Amino acid sequence: WGWAVAGAALVTAYALRQGEGTLTAGYLWLLVAVVLGGMGYAEGARASRTLGGWRTICWALTISAPVVALPVGWMAAQQPHWPSSDVVAACAYLAFGSMFLGFFAWYRGLAAGGIARVGQVQLLQPFLTVVAAALLFGETVEATTFVFAAAVIAVIAGGRRAIVRTPT
Repeated sequence: WGWAVAGAALVTAYALRQGEGTLTAGYLWLLVAVVLGGMGYAEGARASRTLGGWRTICWALTISAPVVALPVGWMAAQQPHWPSSDVVAACAYLAFGSMFLGFFAWYRGLAAGGIARVGQVQLLQPFLTVVAAALLFGETVEATTFVFAAAVIAVIAGGRRAIVRTPT
């Protein structure tokens, strides 16, 4: 878990640097999302050991749907216009393709490889997003982004090689 904390600290330092070191309410909400998401991943990985990846995500969606439906419906009703078909299709792809189906493999990997080791792969997500923006949209990438990404890769490698003690 020490490697995971080090990686999270690097990603946090990178985010603060990109935000010019100022903390806003958005960072607090992001922290809440990360903590709750991490708890969800950990519990999902534990559940997937007995249920399997696909059952875990299906049950998680079934349980959370009533909780999420009301605020989503309320927010949708506040919008003056219905989104275009392209937007609806993109959201459908993200919901079903990359998220729903992706979680099958993700939870299987978490269950097989361990939460502390496999979960660290997500630390690369902000950096992969920046690289994708550069490749797809011509965004400029600062050299420090690559330095932070290399440091995160080193932390992930250290975490992969760490001895993990499991309770007997």
